[in-house]
Amino acid sequence: MIKSPHIYLASRSPRRGELLRQIGVAFEVLPADVDESILAGEAPEHYVLRLAREKAEACARRVVADGLPTMPVLAADTTVCADGIILGKPESDEEARTMLRRMSDRWHTVHTAIAVAHEHRVEVLLSSTQVEMAPLTEAEIAAYIASGEPRDKAGGYGIQGPASVFIRRIEGSYSGVMGLPLYETAQLLKKFGIHAL
Repeated sequence: MIKSPHIYLASRSPRRGELLRQIGVAFEVLPADVDESILAGEAPEHYVLRLAREKAEACARRVVADGLPTMPVLAADTTVCADGIILGKPESDEEARTMLRRMSDRWHTVHTAIAVAHEHRVEVLLSSTQVEMAPLTEAEIAAYIASGEPRDKAGGYGIQGPASVFIRRIEGSYSGVMGLPLYETAQLLKKFGIHAL
């Protein structure tokens, strides 16, 4: 039996969709396009919280403007931070190489913010996870870049794919590193009457 959608997912990310299905939340994809530029002096945590909120609010406005069925909107944003520097999605192979070198043999932080908007109410939560990457050789970095994996991923890697062999350990939420921290997501949705599983 196919469930009717419970929420709108303001994201085209297949990973976020997979994670929501994993916890039994039915959804309809309704992407939100917002300017993802980093503001001057903006801390990584504030950046992802702001973007998640803006995406949720933009999608909620679209629901009203287009006369779509009223449901809560879930939005998320993920960024990787090393040395206080936000590492977004690399725009070139060289940028991906620089990011991977920066994270090699050390810890970095993955911040994922989630926001739910519904009927003039918006709530946001932040999940921050520490990730330790193993030392990477230039050959490993080159092979990973050649696979095409880094292109659409914050920090130039996805923990759920081939780059999993680079990760020594994490402290925090594995699903948060993937792009949707499931514990926090379930808790936030519960506040809006949506129950996982």
